[in-house]
Amino acid sequence: MAQDKQSPEERFRDQVERKAARKRRARGERDRNVWFWLGMFGLVGWAVAVPTVIGVAFGVWLDRLWPAEQASWTLSFLLIGVALGCVNAWYWIKRESRHDGNEQ
Repeated sequence: MAQDKQSPEERFRDQVERKAARKRRARGERDRNVWFWLGMFGLVGWAVAVPTVIGVAFGVWLDRLWPAEQASWTLSFLLIGVALGCVNAWYWIKRESRHDGNEQ
């Protein structure tokens, strides 16, 4: 049955079934211990930190090459790096949640 043709009750039932199945899988998995989650935490941290540092380095280089009077290249690329890092971290978290079977 197509998702858009389901009644609200059927959509709710399907959602509850998906979440219950995910919870059963999570309880049954033994390979996802503390080290896995620490690794995931580290991956998300690096996913934000690396683009931020690259953005700052590029901004410092541009500030030395073309100094701006009203704006700072460093600050601008810091913000761009943080934004790209957050998008990158979101991608990795979504990818892991799909791996868990929670496709949204």
